[in-house]
Amino acid sequence: MNRMKILLLIALCSLFISNAQTEPVENNPAARWEETIRTFEDWDKKNSFPPDAVLFVGSSSIRLWPTRECFGRFDVINRGFGGSQISDFVYFAERIVLPYKPKIIVFYAGDNDIAGGKTAKRVFEDYKKFIGLVQKQLPTTRIIFISIKPSGSRWSLWNVMKDANKMIEDFSQKDDRLYYLDAATTLLDSNSQPNDELFLSDRLHLNDKGYQIWTKLLTPVIKQAMDQ
Repeated sequence: MNRMKILLLIALCSLFISNAQTEPVENNPAARWEETIRTFEDWDKKNSFPPDAVLFVGSSSIRLWPTRECFGRFDVINRGFGGSQISDFVYFAERIVLPYKPKIIVFYAGDNDIAGGKTAKRVFEDYKKFIGLVQKQLPTTRIIFISIKPSGSRWSLWNVMKDANKMIEDFSQKDDRLYYLDAATTLLDSNSQPNDELFLSDRLHLNDKGYQIWTKLLTPVIKQAMDQ
């Protein structure tokens, strides 16, 4: 009998370890992004950051955007990292968003979320969580959501992305601290397909021409939010 109890205990322990090892990254984002977040924090320890800045946060579309060069008239901080999802910024807001006390947050994410299997509703709910965290501690900060973009490599997901965009747009209209920027329409060609001339060869990330379009669209919105 004791032997059977020992074998059962071993089996239960093995099952627990197995489950812990296969825990989804989403449930433990620190395991995936800790090194990236620490890099940001190490930089902040050695450098000062401007007060009332424009903080860019989001996935690779933010990381690859030369924001300092494109928005030189503003004090800019870029905290984008490739592969990230909205839930990652909810998790790490206390470390790479709130400490800067930005006047404006420019937010782009949701692309990877939907590619990873999340629904439009889930993307919307995660964004609302992010908004809630920011507004609780930084009630005067303005937040600009850049619409999830269409791209050739993820064109099959565009209907889900459009649904998420619509939910966020409607939500943003109810709060004068929130802005929604339609940066998707201008990336489509005359046939309402992703314009490959605006993307890198991977048909996912914007090229210089694509970023020029986004910069032109975003600049007056930042200025409006600054003056509000």
